Amino acid sequence: MHTSRRLRRVFSTFALACLLSALWGPTLSVHAAAPALVGPKANYLAIGDSLAFGYQPDLDWGDGYSTDFYHNLQSHGSQDYDNLACPGETSVTMINGGCPYSYLRKYPYIEPQLDAAVEYIQGHSGQVSPVTLDIGANDILPDINTSTCSIDTAKFASDLATLDANLKQTILPELHNALTVQGVLTGDLVLMNYYDPYQNICTNTVPYIETINQHLAADVNGYATIVDVFTKFGGAATPNPNICNYTWICSWYHDIHPKSQGYSVITSAFEEGTGY
Repeated sequence: MHTSRRLRRVFSTFALACLLSALWGPTLSVHAAAPALVGPKANYLAIGDSLAFGYQPDLDWGDGYSTDFYHNLQSHGSQDYDNLACPGETSVTMINGGCPYSYLRKYPYIEPQLDAAVEYIQGHSGQVSPVTLDIGANDILPDINTSTCSIDTAKFASDLATLDANLKQTILPELHNALTVQGVLTGDLVLMNYYDPYQNICTNTVPYIETINQHLAADVNGYATIVDVFTKFGGAATPNPNICNYTWICSWYHDIHPKSQGYSVITSAFEEGTGY
């Protein structure tokens, strides 16, 4: 199964690379058609990278958005919450395995995160909703040099094409299929977009984060609902007065992850974006 996935990704990336200028140009405008929301059920599943995990550099790993969101979901009948997220996860490692910080995972599994998520959903057939996801930041962040505020545009375009292919051809379809039982969608898949932790340091990063978010909005078409964290964090305006309060970027940690306040803001984006 993993071999066929790799082949699909290679062919898809090659085809997409031929259209890079169209893919990440500033004129991209796509309105994603989200499936009708099913609503919360007994089990809530969080998957993704360090944001879904709830990472903070002060080692407070219990105040992430998924934990906060579960507290809200309990008032809607949710009875159980599991978090498969892995810090450092990319769209590639989500599919193939190799997350660099797998030893930190809160939920035990040895296979790639996508496989574990599908198995979890199938093991609780018809009882999982929502499934929240954030993925893609670690695909792109290595292309940004914050010391010089330079961006490797060619690598960015290539990495963005790979992210698109992995989401549209593997990650989102497999999760959507797992949530579909006898032709009926039984759970909600909800993806968040990203804030820009560097926008007050390197203002030129903002258009690139906006481009990533445009692609995420297009990628979810027919598979998931996307929630707007970027706007909740203050949008594109610079200087952004929220970044120091919502993230650790202005602290001596100089870390891009949210503080507890920032995770609460992300939670509100999920609550408002789903309406529950």
